[in-house]
Amino acid sequence: MTSQCLAGAAVRDAVFADLRARCAATGLRPGLAVILVGDDPASQVYVRSKGKACESLGFHSETHRLPADAAEPELLALVARLNRDPAIHGILVQVPLPSHLSAARVQAAVDPAKDVDGFHPENLGRLLAGAPGFVPCTPLGVSVLLAHYGIDVAGRHVAIVGRSVIVGRPLAMLLSRKGDGGDATVTLCHSRTPDLAAVTSACGIVVAALGAPAFLDRRHVARGAVVVDVGINRIDDPEAPKGQRLVGDVAPEALDGWASAYTPVPGGIGVMTIAMLMRNTYEAAAGRGARA
Repeated sequence: MTSQCLAGAAVRDAVFADLRARCAATGLRPGLAVILVGDDPASQVYVRSKGKACESLGFHSETHRLPADAAEPELLALVARLNRDPAIHGILVQVPLPSHLSAARVQAAVDPAKDVDGFHPENLGRLLAGAPGFVPCTPLGVSVLLAHYGIDVAGRHVAIVGRSVIVGRPLAMLLSRKGDGGDATVTLCHSRTPDLAAVTSACGIVVAALGAPAFLDRRHVARGAVVVDVGINRIDDPEAPKGQRLVGDVAPEALDGWASAYTPVPGGIGVMTIAMLMRNTYEAAAGRGARA
C-alpha cells in the first residue's frame, strides 16, 4: 500500500501566506507575548520556534523570562500587565510551569480575549457549548490539517488515545460537533480503556496523543486507517547527531505502507500547532476568536 504523508509544512505555508495577505490588507500588526518560567530545554525550543514564526510573519513578539523560583504573585502581575498592554493581542504562558505554580490559576488570569492558547475556562466552555472562541492550537491544527488534505471526518468513527485538556478532550469536541470539520463519532480512549487495540482497530481514523514513544503498533491500527500522530517524544539514539531523536506515539510499522495516510514526526502536527497559534494571534488582533 502507498501511504499518503500528511506533512504539516505545506499546510503551515498556506496558513502563513493567508495571514501575510490579511495583515497587508488590514494594516494589523498582531502582538504575541510568551512567558517562560524556568529553563526547561523543550520549552526553550518551543519558545524560539514561536519567536521565529512571529518574525517570519512580521508580528510583534515579546518573550518574558522568569526564574524557576519566581513567586506566583510576580507571574500573575506580569500577566495582568500584559492584559492591559494594547500592543499585545495574544498571551501564551509556556507549560509546564514549575511545581510550586498553579497552571490553572495562571491560565485563568489571562484575558479570554488574549488567550490564544485556548486554555482559559471561558474558551474551553465555549468550545463545549458549540460556540468556540479561541480553540487550543494542537486540536485546531489536527482539524485544519485533515481538512487541507480532503479527509472528511463526517460519519466516520475516530478513536482519540489520550484525554488531556490540551489535546484529547478539546479535539473530541471539535470532531464531534455539528457542521464542517465535525459530525464524527468519537471514542475517547485512555489508560483505563479495556482492550485498547480492539477499540482503535475498529476505527477509520486514529489520533495518538498519549505521550508514549511508539506505543501504538499494527495491533491498534486497521490497515488503511488514517493515523494522526500528535506525540513528540525524545529518545536516546547514539547514532543521532545530538544523541537523541524525535519519535511519535505510533510505531513506524503502523504508518507508511500500512495506514492510508499518516502525519510524520517531526514535521506533522507540531508544525501545525505553531501555525494555529499564529492564526489565533491574528484573530485576537482582529478582535474575534479563531474558529476551526
